[in-house]
Amino acid sequence: MKANTLKFILVVSLVLNISVFISAGYTYYRQHQIQHTPSFPCELHKGNGYPFEKLGLNPEQLKAFKEKAYPFHADVAQKRHEIFQKRAELMALIRSENPDKQAIDAKIGEISRMQEGMQKVIVAHMLEVKSVLNGDQQKKLFDLIEETMAGRMDLPCR
Repeated sequence: MKANTLKFILVVSLVLNISVFISAGYTYYRQHQIQHTPSFPCELHKGNGYPFEKLGLNPEQLKAFKEKAYPFHADVAQKRHEIFQKRAELMALIRSENPDKQAIDAKIGEISRMQEGMQKVIVAHMLEVKSVLNGDQQKKLFDLIEETMAGRMDLPCR
């Protein structure tokens, strides 16, 4: 009886482990299969397509869009990561038993300069992208950006 119970528990454990392994593998696979889109690196899950599709880009514009967007998003992601690290350093300073106000102010200044630099990179990218679009496409692009900034567009990556 004990041998059968032990075998049963072993089989259940094995099935559970395999299920967890398969689920983790599938999740990893799905996350790495999502293709990031130019200027909007989020997958929309409601079946509405990607926001940039609303711009009606021709093939040449789409190529230019991609060439500009991918390096831009890598740069912004790196800058966001660096700002996140500086914020963690700021929190460490604040958490210390005797917070150094000058060090805190210096760290805030450093974060502010980094955010300003990132905003300048974003605006420069927007101007670059704008130069590839016609007037109607520009209006649609900036309307989409304003909707996103105002939180009216349901993007899952916010």
